[in-house]
Amino acid sequence: MPQLSSRAMAGRSVGLRWFAASLAAALLCALGGAAAVWWWLDRPLPLAAPSVELSIEPGTNPAAVAQAWVDAGVQVPARVLYEWFRWSGQARRIRAGSYEIERGATPRRLLDKMVQGDQTLETVRFIEGWTFRQLRAELARAPHLKQSTAMLSEAELMRELGSPGVAAEGRFFPDTYAYSRGVSDLTVLKRAHQHMQRRLAEVWAERAADTPLKSIDEALTLASIVEKETGLAADRGQVAGVFVNRLRIGMPLQTDPTVIYGLGEAFDGNLRKRDLLADTPFNTYTRRGLPPTPIALPGLASLRAAVRPEPTQALYFVARGDGSSVFSSNLADHNRAVNKYQRGGSR
Repeated sequence: MPQLSSRAMAGRSVGLRWFAASLAAALLCALGGAAAVWWWLDRPLPLAAPSVELSIEPGTNPAAVAQAWVDAGVQVPARVLYEWFRWSGQARRIRAGSYEIERGATPRRLLDKMVQGDQTLETVRFIEGWTFRQLRAELARAPHLKQSTAMLSEAELMRELGSPGVAAEGRFFPDTYAYSRGVSDLTVLKRAHQHMQRRLAEVWAERAADTPLKSIDEALTLASIVEKETGLAADRGQVAGVFVNRLRIGMPLQTDPTVIYGLGEAFDGNLRKRDLLADTPFNTYTRRGLPPTPIALPGLASLRAAVRPEPTQALYFVARGDGSSVFSSNLADHNRAVNKYQRGGSR
């Protein structure tokens, strides 16, 4: 077996030492690089403004997301952000939505927000008793909401919502709705419309066996009247009971809010005798039964009261002036209450 010369052995020893030194240097560089990356991930990102907002559309790839953040005001190279997204293994889990970061946000927090869907949300609130016209006006004022239905007629809008031929009035549940910035107002309306359909179906299934209401739509219409006529929540069941009693005996509902609704924008805040005498589809003084459509957005309490009113013999009620009402079972008692609370009489 050939023997290595002392010179060859010395050369081999030098080579091993050089390799070991190079390997150690490479490891140190790698460890240093890793430490630098780890340090950077928890350092605040430099921003062009106190806060930076971004809306990510569905299907946007991670590289485009990184570039979009830079375009929005995150002052780091887009390639660096993208490599962080990719290296984390979570790049494909980034969710579409609207996001906002403020000064102090780190690269790690930025990615976590997008992966968790921790979006910046706006809200819009629809109030019990509002008309559809008021609802649309509130939508138009809602911040960061894409106005895609403003030019649609009510009929066109209801067709878009899957309810062709149905009046829009009263068909949206009054509630607070959160939405991502940049979404369409149609998205919010769909949620409110579906919410009302669900609530209405729930209460209709619990209706009283002897209700004179013939359909779920009649329940919605009566609930809208109860909503407008109730000044004190504790009176709601009796208010509904009065109208149900009138429907049972064929007595006109004689409720001012329906007349006012029929006047529309012509109503100046003063309901006159001639208004009560002018026959329209919404004049419940001249026509018996319910009006052709709801007159406002009823809340859940009014929906429940309409289908399960409080048992009462009352056929009349009059406001005391403090939000509550006085209920009467006959016209004589009612006239006395009107004289006392509406005309300033002493008895």
